[in-house]
Amino acid sequence: MDKASITEGKPIRCKAAILRKAGEPLVIEEIQVDPPQAYEVRIKILCTSLCHTDVTFWKLDSGPLARFPRILGHEAVGVVESIGEKVDGFKQGDVVLPVFHPQCEECKECISPKSNWCTKYTNDYLSNTRRYGMTSRFKDSRGEDIHHFIFVSSFTEYTVVDIAHLVKISPEIPVDIAALLSCSVATGLGAAWKVADVEEGSTVVIFGLGAVGLAVAEGVRLRGAAKIIGVDLNPAKFEIGKRFGITDFVNPALCGEKTISEVIREMTDVGADYSFECIGLASLMEEAFKSTRPGSGKTIVLGMEQKALPISLGSYDLLRGRTVCGTLFGGLKPKLDIPILVDRYLKKYAI
Repeated sequence: MDKASITEGKPIRCKAAILRKAGEPLVIEEIQVDPPQAYEVRIKILCTSLCHTDVTFWKLDSGPLARFPRILGHEAVGVVESIGEKVDGFKQGDVVLPVFHPQCEECKECISPKSNWCTKYTNDYLSNTRRYGMTSRFKDSRGEDIHHFIFVSSFTEYTVVDIAHLVKISPEIPVDIAALLSCSVATGLGAAWKVADVEEGSTVVIFGLGAVGLAVAEGVRLRGAAKIIGVDLNPAKFEIGKRFGITDFVNPALCGEKTISEVIREMTDVGADYSFECIGLASLMEEAFKSTRPGSGKTIVLGMEQKALPISLGSYDLLRGRTVCGTLFGGLKPKLDIPILVDRYLKKYAI
Protein backbone atom coordinates (compact mmCIF):
# COMPACT_ATOMS: atom_id res chain seq x y z
CA MET A 1 0.00 0.00 0.00
CA ASP A 2 1.53 3.34 -1.02
CA LYS A 3 1.68 6.40 1.19
CA ALA A 4 -0.95 8.24 -0.85
CA SER A 5 -3.55 5.59 -0.10
CA ILE A 6 -2.59 5.60 3.58
CA THR A 7 -2.84 9.39 4.01
CA GLU A 8 -5.73 10.12 1.66
CA GLY A 9 -8.51 11.93 3.49
CA LYS A 10 -6.40 12.35 6.62
CA PRO A 11 -4.20 15.15 7.98
CA ILE A 12 -0.49 14.82 7.21
CA ARG A 13 2.25 15.86 9.59
CA CYS A 14 5.37 17.20 7.93
CA LYS A 15 8.09 19.85 8.13
CA ALA A 16 7.70 23.42 6.93
CA ALA A 17 9.70 26.66 7.03
CA ILE A 18 7.54 29.17 8.88
CA LEU A 19 7.83 32.95 8.95
CA ARG A 20 6.67 34.15 12.36
CA LYS A 21 7.88 37.76 12.21
CA ALA A 22 8.86 40.06 9.35
CA GLY A 23 12.54 39.91 8.48
CA GLU A 24 13.38 37.12 10.90
CA PRO A 25 14.86 33.75 9.88
CA LEU A 26 12.35 31.11 8.84
CA VAL A 27 11.85 28.41 11.47
CA ILE A 28 11.62 24.72 10.56
CA GLU A 29 8.63 23.32 12.44
CA GLU A 30 6.37 20.31 12.30
CA ILE A 31 2.95 21.24 10.97
CA GLN A 32 -0.33 19.58 10.09
CA VAL A 33 -1.61 19.78 6.53
CA ASP A 34 -5.33 19.07 6.30
CA PRO A 35 -6.91 17.04 3.47
CA PRO A 36 -8.01 18.92 0.35
CA GLN A 37 -11.61 20.07 0.09
CA ALA A 38 -13.71 20.35 -3.06
CA TYR A 39 -11.73 21.71 -6.04
CA GLU A 40 -8.45 21.31 -4.13
CA VAL A 41 -5.42 19.04 -4.45
CA ARG A 42 -2.83 18.14 -1.82
CA ILE A 43 0.63 17.84 -3.29
CA LYS A 44 4.05 16.74 -2.11
CA ILE A 45 6.63 19.38 -2.98
CA LEU A 46 9.52 17.90 -4.97
CA CYS A 47 11.50 21.10 -5.50
CA THR A 48 11.00 24.76 -4.65
CA SER A 49 13.03 27.82 -5.55
CA LEU A 50 13.33 31.32 -4.12
CA CYS A 51 11.73 34.23 -5.97
CA HIS A 52 12.38 37.88 -5.12
CA THR A 53 8.67 38.19 -4.30
CA ASP A 54 9.24 35.78 -1.42
CA VAL A 55 11.96 38.09 -0.10
CA THR A 56 9.68 41.10 -0.50
CA PHE A 57 6.94 39.51 1.59
CA TRP A 58 9.48 38.16 4.07
CA LYS A 59 10.43 41.79 4.83
CA LEU A 60 6.86 43.15 4.73
CA ASP A 61 5.91 44.25 8.25
CA SER A 62 2.67 46.22 7.76
CA GLY A 63 -0.48 46.37 5.68
CA PRO A 64 -3.10 43.76 4.79
CA LEU A 65 -0.56 41.50 3.06
CA ALA A 66 1.67 41.24 6.14
CA ARG A 67 0.42 38.13 7.95
CA PHE A 68 2.04 35.87 10.51
CA PRO A 69 2.71 33.05 10.95
CA ARG A 70 2.96 32.23 7.27
CA ILE A 71 4.46 29.68 4.90
CA LEU A 72 6.11 31.48 1.98
CA GLY A 73 7.22 30.07 -1.36
CA HIS A 74 5.46 30.00 -4.72
CA GLU A 75 7.96 28.67 -7.30
CA ALA A 76 7.72 24.90 -7.09
CA VAL A 77 6.93 21.54 -8.61
CA GLY A 78 5.20 18.68 -6.85
CA VAL A 79 3.36 15.40 -7.18
CA VAL A 80 -0.32 14.88 -6.40
CA GLU A 81 -0.81 13.03 -3.10
CA SER A 82 -4.61 13.21 -2.95
CA ILE A 83 -7.52 15.09 -4.49
CA GLY A 84 -10.71 16.58 -3.11
CA GLU A 85 -14.20 16.28 -4.47
CA LYS A 86 -15.15 17.85 -7.82
CA VAL A 87 -11.56 17.67 -9.08
CA ASP A 88 -11.25 16.74 -12.74
CA GLY A 89 -8.06 16.41 -14.75
CA PHE A 90 -5.77 15.47 -11.86
CA LYS A 91 -5.03 12.15 -10.18
CA GLN A 92 -2.63 10.73 -7.60
CA GLY A 93 0.93 10.66 -8.92
CA ASP A 94 0.56 13.47 -11.45
CA VAL A 95 3.49 15.89 -11.62
CA VAL A 96 2.14 19.41 -11.24
CA LEU A 97 3.18 23.04 -11.00
CA PRO A 98 1.37 25.19 -8.43
CA VAL A 99 1.08 28.70 -9.89
CA PHE A 100 0.18 31.92 -8.07
CA HIS A 101 -1.69 33.24 -11.13
CA PRO A 102 -5.10 31.57 -11.53
CA GLN A 103 -6.91 30.34 -14.60
CA CYS A 104 -10.53 29.40 -13.93
CA GLU A 105 -11.13 28.44 -17.60
CA GLU A 106 -14.66 29.85 -17.33
CA CYS A 107 -14.61 33.66 -17.23
CA LYS A 108 -14.56 35.91 -20.30
CA GLU A 109 -10.85 36.70 -20.02
CA CYS A 110 -9.82 33.07 -19.49
CA ILE A 111 -11.74 32.09 -22.61
CA SER A 112 -10.46 35.03 -24.66
CA PRO A 113 -7.02 34.78 -26.33
CA LYS A 114 -6.46 38.48 -25.65
CA SER A 115 -5.69 38.32 -21.93
CA ASN A 116 -4.55 36.08 -19.08
CA TRP A 117 -6.36 38.13 -16.42
CA CYS A 118 -8.83 35.77 -14.72
CA THR A 119 -11.68 38.10 -13.75
CA LYS A 120 -13.19 35.43 -11.52
CA TYR A 121 -10.23 35.17 -9.18
CA THR A 122 -7.31 37.56 -9.76
CA ASN A 123 -8.75 40.47 -7.80
CA ASP A 124 -8.23 38.49 -4.57
CA TYR A 125 -4.69 37.84 -3.37
CA LEU A 126 -5.58 38.30 0.31
CA SER A 127 -7.35 35.03 1.09
CA ASN A 128 -5.65 31.86 2.31
CA THR A 129 -7.62 29.52 0.07
CA ARG A 130 -9.17 30.37 -3.27
CA ARG A 131 -12.75 29.26 -2.59
CA TYR A 132 -12.81 29.19 1.22
CA GLY A 133 -11.54 32.66 2.15
CA MET A 134 -9.36 32.82 5.23
CA THR A 135 -9.77 29.12 6.02
CA SER A 136 -6.29 27.60 6.30
CA ARG A 137 -5.15 24.07 5.54
CA PHE A 138 -2.08 24.49 7.78
CA LYS A 139 -1.84 24.21 11.58
CA ASP A 140 1.21 24.44 13.81
CA SER A 141 2.02 22.16 16.74
CA ARG A 142 -0.30 24.20 18.99
CA GLY A 143 -3.20 23.74 16.60
CA GLU A 144 -3.14 27.37 15.47
CA ASP A 145 -3.72 28.32 11.84
CA ILE A 146 -0.79 29.24 9.61
CA HIS A 147 -1.41 31.66 6.75
CA HIS A 148 -0.98 30.60 3.13
CA PHE A 149 0.99 32.65 0.59
CA ILE A 150 -0.57 33.65 -2.74
CA PHE A 151 -2.40 30.32 -2.93
CA VAL A 152 0.76 28.18 -3.14
CA SER A 153 2.97 28.07 0.02
CA SER A 154 5.77 25.81 -1.22
CA PHE A 155 8.25 26.06 1.68
CA THR A 156 6.71 22.92 3.13
CA GLU A 157 6.82 19.22 2.36
CA TYR A 158 3.09 19.19 1.60
CA THR A 159 0.67 21.92 0.57
CA VAL A 160 -2.94 22.25 -0.60
CA VAL A 161 -3.65 24.11 -3.84
CA ASP A 162 -6.87 24.99 -5.67
CA ILE A 163 -7.17 23.49 -9.15
CA ALA A 164 -7.41 27.01 -10.61
CA HIS A 165 -3.75 27.38 -9.57
CA LEU A 166 -2.51 23.96 -10.70
CA VAL A 167 -0.98 22.81 -13.99
CA LYS A 168 -0.25 19.20 -14.95
CA ILE A 169 3.11 18.78 -16.71
CA SER A 170 5.30 16.06 -18.17
CA PRO A 171 7.26 14.09 -15.53
CA GLU A 172 10.26 14.04 -17.89
CA ILE A 173 11.40 17.59 -17.15
CA PRO A 174 13.98 17.94 -14.33
CA VAL A 175 12.33 19.27 -11.19
CA ASP A 176 14.80 22.15 -10.75
CA ILE A 177 13.94 23.40 -14.23
CA ALA A 178 10.22 22.82 -13.80
CA ALA A 179 10.06 24.88 -10.60
CA LEU A 180 11.35 27.97 -12.39
CA LEU A 181 8.58 27.70 -14.97
CA SER A 182 5.99 28.34 -12.27
CA CYS A 183 6.94 32.01 -11.95
CA SER A 184 10.11 33.90 -12.95
CA VAL A 185 11.18 32.14 -16.14
CA ALA A 186 7.62 31.86 -17.46
CA THR A 187 7.04 35.54 -16.67
CA GLY A 188 10.13 36.68 -18.55
CA LEU A 189 9.68 34.42 -21.55
CA GLY A 190 5.99 35.27 -21.81
CA ALA A 191 6.70 38.99 -21.69
CA ALA A 192 9.21 38.65 -24.53
CA TRP A 193 7.21 36.30 -26.72
CA LYS A 194 3.56 36.96 -26.02
CA VAL A 195 3.28 40.52 -24.71
CA ALA A 196 6.06 42.27 -26.66
CA ASP A 197 6.23 39.72 -29.48
CA VAL A 198 9.82 40.79 -30.17
CA GLU A 199 10.91 40.30 -33.76
CA GLU A 200 14.28 39.49 -35.29
CA GLY A 201 16.73 42.38 -35.46
CA SER A 202 15.12 44.36 -32.63
CA THR A 203 16.92 46.50 -30.08
CA VAL A 204 15.94 45.69 -26.49
CA VAL A 205 16.75 47.17 -23.09
CA ILE A 206 16.09 45.26 -19.85
CA PHE A 207 15.96 47.05 -16.50
CA GLY A 208 16.92 44.60 -13.74
CA LEU A 209 18.90 41.40 -14.32
CA GLY A 210 17.32 39.13 -11.75
CA ALA A 211 15.66 35.86 -12.72
CA VAL A 212 12.83 37.60 -14.59
CA GLY A 213 15.16 39.98 -16.43
CA LEU A 214 17.47 37.17 -17.48
CA ALA A 215 14.47 35.17 -18.70
CA VAL A 216 13.45 38.17 -20.80
CA ALA A 217 17.00 38.26 -22.20
CA GLU A 218 16.84 34.59 -23.13
CA GLY A 219 13.44 35.10 -24.72
CA VAL A 220 14.48 38.03 -26.91
CA ARG A 221 17.75 36.28 -27.80
CA LEU A 222 15.80 33.29 -29.09
CA ARG A 223 13.66 35.71 -31.09
CA GLY A 224 16.79 37.07 -32.78
CA ALA A 225 17.14 40.49 -31.13
CA ALA A 226 20.21 42.23 -32.53
CA LYS A 227 21.11 44.36 -29.51
CA ILE A 228 20.17 43.46 -25.92
CA ILE A 229 21.11 46.05 -23.29
CA GLY A 230 21.05 45.07 -19.62
CA VAL A 231 20.68 47.72 -16.89
CA ASP A 232 21.68 46.83 -13.33
CA LEU A 233 23.63 48.29 -10.42
CA ASN A 234 25.37 44.97 -9.71
CA PRO A 235 28.33 44.51 -12.08
CA ALA A 236 28.51 40.80 -11.20
CA LYS A 237 25.29 40.32 -13.14
CA PHE A 238 26.90 41.55 -16.32
CA GLU A 239 29.00 38.40 -16.78
CA ILE A 240 25.97 36.25 -16.03
CA GLY A 241 23.93 38.27 -18.50
CA LYS A 242 26.31 37.49 -21.36
CA ARG A 243 25.37 33.82 -21.07
CA PHE A 244 21.75 34.81 -21.73
CA GLY A 245 22.52 36.86 -24.81
CA ILE A 246 22.97 40.35 -23.36
CA THR A 247 25.30 42.30 -25.63
CA ASP A 248 25.72 45.61 -23.79
CA PHE A 249 25.50 46.78 -20.20
CA VAL A 250 24.64 49.98 -18.38
CA ASN A 251 25.42 50.57 -14.73
CA PRO A 252 23.26 53.52 -13.55
CA ALA A 253 25.94 54.43 -11.01
CA LEU A 254 28.36 55.13 -13.87
CA CYS A 255 26.08 57.31 -15.99
CA GLY A 256 27.40 60.54 -14.50
CA GLU A 257 25.03 63.46 -15.01
CA LYS A 258 23.11 61.67 -17.73
CA THR A 259 19.90 59.77 -17.08
CA ILE A 260 19.70 56.10 -17.96
CA SER A 261 17.32 56.86 -20.81
CA GLU A 262 19.74 59.41 -22.27
CA VAL A 263 22.51 56.82 -22.26
CA ILE A 264 20.23 54.23 -23.86
CA ARG A 265 19.15 56.64 -26.59
CA GLU A 266 22.79 57.41 -27.37
CA MET A 267 23.55 53.69 -27.63
CA THR A 268 20.60 53.06 -29.94
CA ASP A 269 20.57 56.28 -32.00
CA VAL A 270 16.94 57.14 -31.20
CA GLY A 271 15.87 54.61 -28.58
CA ALA A 272 15.19 50.91 -28.13
CA ASP A 273 12.40 49.09 -29.93
CA TYR A 274 11.41 47.43 -26.65
CA SER A 275 12.11 48.07 -22.98
CA PHE A 276 11.29 45.78 -20.06
CA GLU A 277 11.07 47.04 -16.47
CA CYS A 278 11.69 44.02 -14.23
CA ILE A 279 12.32 45.68 -10.84
CA GLY A 280 9.20 47.50 -9.74
CA LEU A 281 10.24 51.13 -9.24
CA ALA A 282 8.09 53.96 -10.58
CA SER A 283 11.17 56.02 -11.45
CA LEU A 284 12.60 53.17 -13.54
CA MET A 285 9.29 52.60 -15.28
CA GLU A 286 9.47 56.20 -16.45
CA GLU A 287 13.10 55.78 -17.56
CA ALA A 288 12.21 52.57 -19.38
CA PHE A 289 9.48 54.44 -21.26
CA LYS A 290 11.83 57.29 -22.17
CA SER A 291 14.41 54.75 -23.41
CA THR A 292 12.22 53.62 -26.30
CA ARG A 293 12.10 55.03 -29.81
CA PRO A 294 9.40 57.49 -30.92
CA GLY A 295 6.79 56.09 -33.27
CA SER A 296 6.84 52.44 -32.26
CA GLY A 297 8.73 52.00 -28.98
CA LYS A 298 7.01 49.63 -26.56
CA THR A 299 7.57 49.42 -22.80
CA ILE A 300 6.52 46.34 -20.85
CA VAL A 301 6.23 46.66 -17.06
CA LEU A 302 6.79 43.39 -15.19
CA GLY A 303 7.92 44.70 -11.80
CA MET A 304 5.42 45.35 -9.01
CA GLU A 305 5.70 48.84 -7.49
CA GLN A 306 5.74 48.03 -3.78
CA LYS A 307 4.45 51.44 -2.72
CA ALA A 308 1.90 51.63 -5.54
CA LEU A 309 3.38 54.96 -6.62
CA PRO A 310 2.00 56.57 -9.81
CA ILE A 311 4.19 56.98 -12.86
CA SER A 312 4.42 60.12 -14.97
CA LEU A 313 4.48 59.82 -18.75
CA GLY A 314 4.65 62.75 -21.14
CA SER A 315 1.45 63.10 -23.15
CA TYR A 316 3.44 64.27 -26.17
CA ASP A 317 5.56 61.10 -26.00
CA LEU A 318 2.37 59.04 -26.10
CA LEU A 319 1.09 61.02 -29.07
CA ARG A 320 4.35 60.27 -30.85
CA GLY A 321 3.52 56.56 -30.81
CA ARG A 322 5.29 55.19 -27.77
CA THR A 323 3.23 52.65 -25.83
CA VAL A 324 3.42 51.11 -22.37
CA CYS A 325 1.66 48.09 -20.95
CA GLY A 326 1.80 46.01 -17.81
CA THR A 327 1.73 42.25 -17.55
CA LEU A 328 1.32 39.67 -14.82
CA PHE A 329 2.85 36.24 -15.35
CA GLY A 330 4.10 37.36 -18.75
CA GLY A 331 0.66 37.32 -20.32
CA LEU A 332 0.64 33.52 -20.15
CA LYS A 333 -2.39 31.38 -19.43
CA PRO A 334 -0.84 28.85 -17.01
CA LYS A 335 -2.81 25.74 -17.98
CA LEU A 336 -2.38 26.41 -21.69
CA ASP A 337 1.10 27.88 -21.97
CA ILE A 338 3.20 26.18 -19.28
CA PRO A 339 2.87 22.71 -20.87
CA ILE A 340 4.02 24.32 -24.13
CA LEU A 341 7.11 25.74 -22.40
CA VAL A 342 7.83 22.33 -20.88
CA ASP A 343 7.53 20.69 -24.29
CA ARG A 344 9.82 23.26 -25.87
CA TYR A 345 12.41 22.64 -23.17
CA LEU A 346 12.24 18.87 -23.60
CA LYS A 347 12.51 19.12 -27.39
CA LYS A 348 15.06 21.96 -27.22
CA TYR A 349 12.94 24.11 -29.51
CA ALA A 350 14.20 27.59 -30.35
CA ILE A 351 11.58 30.29 -30.83
